Amino acid sequence: MNATVAINAYKKIGVESKVIGADPHQLTSMLFHGALERIANAKNEMNRKDIAAKGQSISKAIGIIGEGLHASLDKKVGGELAQNLSALYDYMVRRLIEANLKNDAAILDEVSGLLGGLAEAWDSIRPKTVQPGPLMNAGANAHLAYSRV
Repeated sequence: MNATVAINAYKKIGVESKVIGADPHQLTSMLFHGALERIANAKNEMNRKDIAAKGQSISKAIGIIGEGLHASLDKKVGGELAQNLSALYDYMVRRLIEANLKNDAAILDEVSGLLGGLAEAWDSIRPKTVQPGPLMNAGANAHLAYSRV
């Protein structure tokens, strides 16, 4: 087994272990930080002119935002806040597509700034105790449908 395969297997096991042990709040935080990491990777790959890798990183960020964060919104429980987050996630996805097409690092910075602000806010409202189960207590009503994440 070559070193790259071993490292990737180790990373995958580490991520899976974190997911299994995470509560709903932590899962959402992991999504935020995973998307931010992919955007940072895309910017580095853009600077190195590695177009294929940049496209893959942006696609992964889009997937995390669109299929993870956006899909986890419960618009019935989250109300106006969830609606606003939904629109913001849609905007971020559109901007990431544009950044990929135009090879524009400034757009990546814009999305990273927006997402970073949300991640910081989300991490700051960490409940003191989180009840196990698919729903989190009312501290953050926007992201509640964790069974879909």
